Amino acid sequence: MAKEPLTAVQAALAAEHAAIYGYGVVGARIGEARRGEAQQAYDAHRARRDSLRRTVRDLGGTPAAAAPAYALPFAVPDATAAVRLATVLEERVATVYADLVRSATADLRREAAGALRDAAVRAVGWRGGSVAFPGLAERADTA
Repeated sequence: MAKEPLTAVQAALAAEHAAIYGYGVVGARIGEARRGEAQQAYDAHRARRDSLRRTVRDLGGTPAAAAPAYALPFAVPDATAAVRLATVLEERVATVYADLVRSATADLRREAAGALRDAAVRAVGWRGGSVAFPGLAERADTA
């Protein structure tokens, strides 16, 4: 079931906060050859975060604040793990934007679809390959 737009926008904002934090870790561990790519992704997530803050306000809400720290899904001791983390960050962001696409209309849906596309493209760059439906993870049937 689709979420209300404000709830979905807040979820996207929270995902962007987490991605920005995660890219701080990626940037500290990534090799020199991919540092520029990590910086571009970091900057893109910061820009999306700022846009989402405005959208939350436009929808009558108060933008969720970033947490002081986030739990990483695994240890990131080296460049290989940093690439894996960057892939996971983009996949997670794509998932919340897919939810936003489902719940939004008009311009907000278009923006969410663009953000989903951008995250999917970055994930492909980090992963080295694509998936059939970015942002649409299989979900177990709990009924």
